[in-house]
Amino acid sequence: MFSTVSKLPEMLRTVLDASWASTFYREVFNRIDEEVFSVLYSSSPSRPNVPVNVLVGLELLKAGNGWSDAELYEHFLFDIQVRYALGYTELGDGTFAIRTLYYFRDALSKYYLETGTNLLETVFTDITDVQIADLEVKTRTQRMDSTQIASNIINSSRLRLLVEGIQRTRQILSEEDKIRLEEVYAPYIKGSSDHYTYKVKGKNANKSHLQKVGATMQYLLEELEKTYSEAVSYQVLKRLFSEHFKLEEKALKLKEKEEISSGSLQSVDDLEASYRKKAGKSYQGFVANITETCDPENDLQLVTKVQVEPNNVDDDKMLADALPELKERTDVKEIYLDGGYGGEASDPLLADLSVDIIQTAIRGAKGNSEKLHLADFDIEQDEEGIPTKITCPQGQSVEVNPARSTGWQGRFDPAICASCPFQQEGRCKAKPQKRDPRYMLSFTMKEISAAKRRRKYIAYKKEKGNLRAAAEATMRSAKHPFPAGKLPVRGIFRVTSMMIASVLYVNMRRIWRYEANSSLANFLFGLFSPQIRIFCFD
Repeated sequence: MFSTVSKLPEMLRTVLDASWASTFYREVFNRIDEEVFSVLYSSSPSRPNVPVNVLVGLELLKAGNGWSDAELYEHFLFDIQVRYALGYTELGDGTFAIRTLYYFRDALSKYYLETGTNLLETVFTDITDVQIADLEVKTRTQRMDSTQIASNIINSSRLRLLVEGIQRTRQILSEEDKIRLEEVYAPYIKGSSDHYTYKVKGKNANKSHLQKVGATMQYLLEELEKTYSEAVSYQVLKRLFSEHFKLEEKALKLKEKEEISSGSLQSVDDLEASYRKKAGKSYQGFVANITETCDPENDLQLVTKVQVEPNNVDDDKMLADALPELKERTDVKEIYLDGGYGGEASDPLLADLSVDIIQTAIRGAKGNSEKLHLADFDIEQDEEGIPTKITCPQGQSVEVNPARSTGWQGRFDPAICASCPFQQEGRCKAKPQKRDPRYMLSFTMKEISAAKRRRKYIAYKKEKGNLRAAAEATMRSAKHPFPAGKLPVRGIFRVTSMMIASVLYVNMRRIWRYEANSSLANFLFGLFSPQIRIFCFD
């Protein structure tokens, strides 16, 4: 109905200025540094293209709303809010062919493969850091959580996956080789891989077919190696064969399911997705690890980091990978997280960077509550983290000395230990030695770190509230645009980019709601001054 924003009635213009589109334009679009993308520009003379900040903004809108490319393009052409968010006030301005967006994604992907740098992640970091500074968001206390996400792949059976691998190799053959190997491929090209597996009934029949498929794969790998060894389809077939079969005394044997790594290929269309079983459920794809502020003094919390890895990567490794940058950017002092974090990868970094973790659960089986745990002992460490003194629950302190095989040990006075109620009840771990009457307690650095985490966990349980709990809501917000947590893209780069875009959009919406609530509060404060005590608000 209207061709320009300026021709909107005053009331509608006011609504537009108060909408998410205005916040997106101010807090996100205007803060996209186009210079970051100069590495993608052509060095040869060429005509002007679509502004980079528009292309990046479209990627954020697509992920944040769960739109397809066709829906995104339609919104860009005709949705006044979307156009306003991208800095356009005239319908028809800035139009471009949708393939421009495809070229942009391809350029981002190629740059990532060449350098390992995701430029959208750089944009996320730059924008978020400015938002944190401008809105005075405290970052000392943060929380972290991970969630399973899937790429756009089919949940294939083992047989179907292997048959698909065979079918893909035929696509790279010359016409001459297709004729030469026609009989070999014949059983597998009468239909799709799904059609092939549909006809196989029963567990024994499935194993028999897997064995035949393995023999075919072995033959093809030998026949095609000389000409096609560098082709991606050949490499995929080779990987599938090595993951599912083995040679024992020159005889081909099918591997049992338990012998197959969780990092094995899950789809010929996504070479980076992995397998994980968690809480009785099976997942194929990736894991997203999200960190956000959670300081109780903040009226607004923002996500500070997004990571995506194959889903067989441990939470502890993702914590270790995130720590240096988080510390440098936000000077985080403590992180609330669940029992999946903390361990050999992150413990040294946590100590070096002076970051405390507070866990809301402890990994592994519950210990015997009747026995003393190392966490019940107070262990003092020097500036380098070396244990120097240990104090038992009864208050006896002794020096800690290196041990040959166990790491460290403390030896307690037998006269004191003999009269200790914990010893009399058989609850203490310290025991007398054959040649030394002193009661010895030995431990490793790994056990010291685990004990420190357990002490913090016990102290946390006694506190009121749970600062980590709201992380679940953030996970839901980030995955909400994608039904069942399945993204419409494949590969770790595209999945990472889409999750980053989705989280940037989550942060924008939080700022929009925060500002809207602040404006309402200011309005009510001005309307009902302290001198007028007529109404009471909850």
